[in-house]
Amino acid sequence: MKKLFAVAALAALSMGTAAQAADVTFAIGQSGDSTMVYRVGTQFDFSSRWWQSDVGHLSGYWDAGYTFWEGDKTSSNHSLSFAPVFVYEFAGDTIRPYIEAGIGVAAFAHTELEDNDLGSSFQFEDRLGLGVRFAEQEIGVRALHYSNAGLKQPNDGVEAYTLHYRLSF
Repeated sequence: MKKLFAVAALAALSMGTAAQAADVTFAIGQSGDSTMVYRVGTQFDFSSRWWQSDVGHLSGYWDAGYTFWEGDKTSSNHSLSFAPVFVYEFAGDTIRPYIEAGIGVAAFAHTELEDNDLGSSFQFEDRLGLGVRFAEQEIGVRALHYSNAGLKQPNDGVEAYTLHYRLSF
């Protein structure tokens, strides 16, 4: 119940922010150890496009998100993240495929998740994704890796694999 309340509250906050030209993303997936992962985020597109051609263009967005990691009673966790994400969007009239990559930062509520000892609450977030955009919407898949890059030991790290839906306002 707490998880649903937290996700609903963050979704409402994201919707309020979305009224100021931001997008909202909802994601569900699993970690590498089969823990369920629920994420809500808001995105602010870069105002620039590079290497625009008949094939597509490079752009990106800033992403801020909240993730709930649903472990057993002793291993659930929460994280906040912020990352610049670069996107190559292929040209298309109604459906536009894309690939994305980014590296950002995250803060976890606890340093343990499942059987992993993250070493610190501060983590780097690496992401790779692909999907399609259509009619002010997007659906895609993402792989996210969290690690403190060896700044503190141990550094077990954790991965999440998600399916996401993004709605543009």
